[in-house]
Amino acid sequence: MSSEDTYKTIKEPGFGEFKDRGSKFLAFAYPVQTEKEIKELLGELKKKHHSARHHCYAFRIGAEEFYYRTNDDGEPSGTAGKPIYGQILSFDLTNILIVVVRYFGGTLLGTSGLINAYRSAAKVCLEHATVVDQVINENITIKFQYASMNSVMRIIKEESAEILSQDFSDTCTISLGIPKSKAEKCMAKFHVLSDVQVVPG
Repeated sequence: MSSEDTYKTIKEPGFGEFKDRGSKFLAFAYPVQTEKEIKELLGELKKKHHSARHHCYAFRIGAEEFYYRTNDDGEPSGTAGKPIYGQILSFDLTNILIVVVRYFGGTLLGTSGLINAYRSAAKVCLEHATVVDQVINENITIKFQYASMNSVMRIIKEESAEILSQDFSDTCTISLGIPKSKAEKCMAKFHVLSDVQVVPG
């Protein structure tokens, strides 16, 4: 499979912890798809760790066009969100949120100390997470008559297409997920078959 067909993310939520001069930095990583999910997760963490002084985070979402945001949540500008985001980039991940919750230990860490602490907490968290490759699929729906079933199934197999749903009532309808780099070639093969109708999406 072509590298343009995949992106890296984490399989499930992860956790890591870093301590420096009494301050505790608890890092939580979540696989996410939308900003709505991110807001909900942040809300839950803030409730759970309501006595913590800072809930700093960074996220990156998207498979081809990326959207990201960082937040220092009261820490000096650039000392928390950016170092967290730097680890997301370092591990080459997307569709991920990392929140680092800080419990202040009474000693100021200074700018370099904070940057190191937030970066280290995020790194430990990602080192404990399971990184997976996700396929970027283009979805199409094909409609055809029973007579073309064997030809259609052969193309599906040749092009490594994933059958998402199928309905063989009056007309045969199959929804497919096709690796992005193969989508055009696959659709061209279907178009050659006289009674096959291809509908994007």
